[in-house]
Formats: sequence, structure tokens, C-alpha cells
Amino acid sequence: MTSNNSQPVLEDVNVIVAGQGGDGSLTVITMLADLFRNAGLNVYTERDVLSRIRGGHAAATMRAFTGERFCVGSHIDLLVALDEEAVEKNAHQINSESIVVFDDSSGPLPEGLLPEGTRLYAAPFNRIAMRTMRRELYKNSIAFGIVGRLLGLEDDAMRDTFTKRFQRRGQIILDYNLEALDLGLHLADEMGIKHGEGIYRIEHTEPEEHLLLMGNESVAFGFMVAGGRFFTGYPITPSSEVLETLQKWLPRCGGVARQTEDELAGINMAIGAALTGVRTMTATSGPGFSLMQEGIGHAGSGEVPMVLVDCQRSGPSTGMPTKPEQSDINIMVFGGHGDFPRIVLAPGHPDDCFYLAFDATNLADKYQCPVVIAMDQALSQNIASVKPFKLDEVKVEPGKRLTAEQVAKLETYKRYEFSDDGVSAFAPPGTPGGMSLVTGNEHDEFGLVSTDPKNRVKMMDKRFHKIEEAKKELPKGRQFGDPKAPIGFIGIGMMYGVILEAVEELEKQGIKTQYHQPRTIWPVLDDTIEFIESCERVYVIDLNAQGQLARLLMHQGANSSKIISICRYDGLPYRPGYLVNQILEQEEKQEAKAQ
Repeated sequence: MTSNNSQPVLEDVNVIVAGQGGDGSLTVITMLADLFRNAGLNVYTERDVLSRIRGGHAAATMRAFTGERFCVGSHIDLLVALDEEAVEKNAHQINSESIVVFDDSSGPLPEGLLPEGTRLYAAPFNRIAMRTMRRELYKNSIAFGIVGRLLGLEDDAMRDTFTKRFQRRGQIILDYNLEALDLGLHLADEMGIKHGEGIYRIEHTEPEEHLLLMGNESVAFGFMVAGGRFFTGYPITPSSEVLETLQKWLPRCGGVARQTEDELAGINMAIGAALTGVRTMTATSGPGFSLMQEGIGHAGSGEVPMVLVDCQRSGPSTGMPTKPEQSDINIMVFGGHGDFPRIVLAPGHPDDCFYLAFDATNLADKYQCPVVIAMDQALSQNIASVKPFKLDEVKVEPGKRLTAEQVAKLETYKRYEFSDDGVSAFAPPGTPGGMSLVTGNEHDEFGLVSTDPKNRVKMMDKRFHKIEEAKKELPKGRQFGDPKAPIGFIGIGMMYGVILEAVEELEKQGIKTQYHQPRTIWPVLDDTIEFIESCERVYVIDLNAQGQLARLLMHQGANSSKIISICRYDGLPYRPGYLVNQILEQEEKQEAKAQ
């Protein structure tokens, strides 16, 4: 679609800003996202940083689009490179149709670094910032003027966004940044990028009501809306925003969000809070989740309701703290010693994070067991346009709680009383007649330590029967694409948006596929197994080295002859085009086998 002046209407654009850590790449992308959202477009942003305060390659990416997209696209339309390394690191994402804005303060780009035909706009942003304002930090604000013009943004809208962003830091900082922006607009004039004559034209529409949220924030809000009132956590990338969000908002709801000295304190403090009857959650990443294993087992044995958020990152050990991976599936499902029940849910988008966090909080309380929310770095920290949550469609469902009046009518209160559904009624501490014992040892109905063989079998069966009962209401998977297609996809977390777009692209190439997004990965539900059975072959996309999701499905009875495991574990996020190429290669192999 084009206008009369031949400028294409901006309907889907991918922009990456890259330089050294501390150069302000994320700031530029955040302001661009705000501008596009105000223009009526949806946005999705991604960060790529090292685990350090300053220095080292850092990049931030934004996709602005009409309609619905849930990931960064395969092709970068505009690269803003604040140094030569930024071009080298991202050259594989650009082609002859891309635009590059480059800071040539240290010299021009070497020949052959850019694909032939790439449009290059170069200016010494760093030198101008140092000469004019004595600080190189303002180079990104200078570059912003050129970027905004190229993308068809209004000058006044850019100034308004700068004012909104920097005025809270004081008038001097605001004035310097506005001056830098004006320098950038003047440079754009000199380059021939006049106001209203950029590469794109934006058709402004009345923006729909949207939130810009990362998955971690959505999880926090879902927990609060579900009645969660106690949170503990120790800061660890990429889960820290759950703690930060709840420290800001939970006290306003009468709750408590406490930063603990380590993950051991976090899990045990959460257990103590849950035993008082309050809805409780903790969040961490792989190393912290490993430390919590004994506490999680205690919660499983003691039937303590609790929500745990595992924001996965590249492991093992410290691994790559800022890179995405989904390699904690085994520990979430099978971690800890001994056998105890747990539920593991897997959202795929910040919108999904809210609703599954809400469900997790209900399920933990209802079935008195640990419920884990499987996140990953991209899902946790990437920011996306999210429609306002439908609060009238969610309902807080309390578990089996006994009042003092109900306890008074009982002949004897038994905390772990055997029941048809495996769930025992719970009287919070302080309830007259409702005293109980909680121990890590095996116990009888009163909570007293017991090694009686018959009691042991009954207690183990009781605890696992709860999960069989829970299956009836655990979040089922969602299906997309052609329901009759012979080729299927299964993937969780950040793969949600990537697979959806790959399904579209493959259809354009004449290959019909369908996608099943499991939202409960433990226990594995029948609908997931049935989906695999309905296809000729299913590509299970794993962000780990061992194909943990594929192996889990086969372990639970999926037909292994129909599963093709695709693994990626280099720390890089998937792009739809990359996945499409992998599938095309696999399909060629399948065709060759058939001949």
C-alpha cells in the first residue's frame, strides 16, 4: 500500500539500535515504541545485553506493526549502529533493502561490510555530542532525530516524547536532550531527510487502549489480581522485574513483597507465609531454582500451596544470564528428591502470562501443591502491546478453607485427612481447634511423623490423586493454523510468536502446517498427545541442547516416530525466517527418505 507521494505506509517495521552497553540503545527503542503506540500501531521490543553495567555489545530491537505479531521479524529494516562492532554483529540481519544509520566518529565503515545496495546515512554523532555538550551520552539523542525522520515521525511528537522521558530527571538534562534532538533534526535536513519526506509514511489512527508490558510484569499483576498478597524473591536476571513490580504495587493492595538475602531464604519464607493461609509466590531463574529444590520438595510433601516463577536463561551454572533458553524443563518437572506432585504451566506472550499467573495462584490454593510458571528470558523481559486484561472474566477460587464454626462442628480436625479428591480441608493458624503440624517427614492425617507402610502408601496416593483431579481444569493447549495439515508444531514460551509467523510463511510457500501451544506441560495433558497423533509428523522446537520438551512428550506416551526434535542452544533468539529455513531443510530430508 502506498500513498500518492510514493512513500510506503508503515505497517510492519523492525528497528535495531546497537552499540556499547551504556550507550542508551534501550532508551532509544523505548521512546520509539512509545511514539508508535501513540500513532496507533502495536509494538514488540527485545533486548540483547551482556551481564555487566557498562561496556560490551548491547542492542535493543523494536517491531512496530498493524494487526498482531508476537516476536521480532526476520528482517531488520533499520539498523542504528553507534559503532562499527554494531554493524559487524548485526550484518546477518540486514540486506540490500535495509537502511543503516552509522556513527562514523571513528572513521568510515570498511568496504564490503554492508550488502550491496544498502542505504547508509553516516554522521559523527559522538564527536558532535562531545563538541556541543561535552558528553558522548547525547549521541543517541542526536541519532534519534535522523531515525525519527526516516520512520516518518513528526518532529513535535519526538519533542513531546523527549519531554515525557527526561523531564523527571531535571530541567538541565531535559534541555540537553532536546538540544541534541534538534541537532539530529538539523543533520537530517542536511542529509536530505526533510520533515514529512522520510522512507515511510505513518497513517495515524486513534490508538486502541493497550498496555506496554513485559512478561514479568504481567505475571506480577496476574498474581495480585488472583489475591496473591505475599511475595519473596532475590534479584537474579531475568526474573528481577517480578520482584520490582510487586515491591511497587503489592503494598497498595495490602500485601508484602520482600527481597530476601538469597533464594534459600526466599523459598522458606514463602513456605512460612503460605502456611498462614495467604496466597504466596516467589520468582527466580535457573541457579536460584536449583537452590530452592529442597524447599519445593518440602512444599510438595507438606501440601503447601505456592506459586514459583522460573525465568529460564542459558545454563548450566551461571551460564549466560541475559540470553534466552528453555533448559530448565527437566528440573521444573522432575526436580527434587523423592516423589511429590507439582503443576507446571507455560505461557507464550505477556498477555498469556497474566492469565496463567492468575490460574496458577488459584490452582496452588485449590490443590495445595507447588505450581511452577515456566518463563524464559525473552518472554520475561521483552515488552509487547497487551490488550487491557479482562478482569470480569477471571474469578478467584478459594481452596478448602475451614472457619472456626466449621472446625467446631468436627469431631476431630485432621490437617491431612484422606478425602475423595485428595485435598484436605485447611484451617489457618489461630483457628480455635484447628491446630496442626507440618513436617518434612512422612506423616499421618494429623501431621505426626509416621513410617507405617500402609499410611505411607495412602499418603503418597492421596497427594498424587490431587493432580489427577486437577487435570480436569488445567489450562489446555491452543491450536492455530490448518487443523487438517499433516505437519504440526509444538513449542512454548518465546516460540509462540515465532511459530505463528512461521506457519503463515510456510503456507505462502504451499506448505500447510498447524501449531499446538501447550499451556500445561506437567502433567502432560491428553490434548497435546492427541495433537501429535493427529499429525503425520510434529516438529517440537526446543531452546536447549537435549530436546527436553520433545523427550518429556515421548516419556508421557507421545508417538516418538512422529516427533522431529529441533534444538537451538546458542543463546540467540529465534526468528521466523530462521525456523522456516530449518523446516524446509527437514522437509527435504523427509521427501528424500520417502523416495
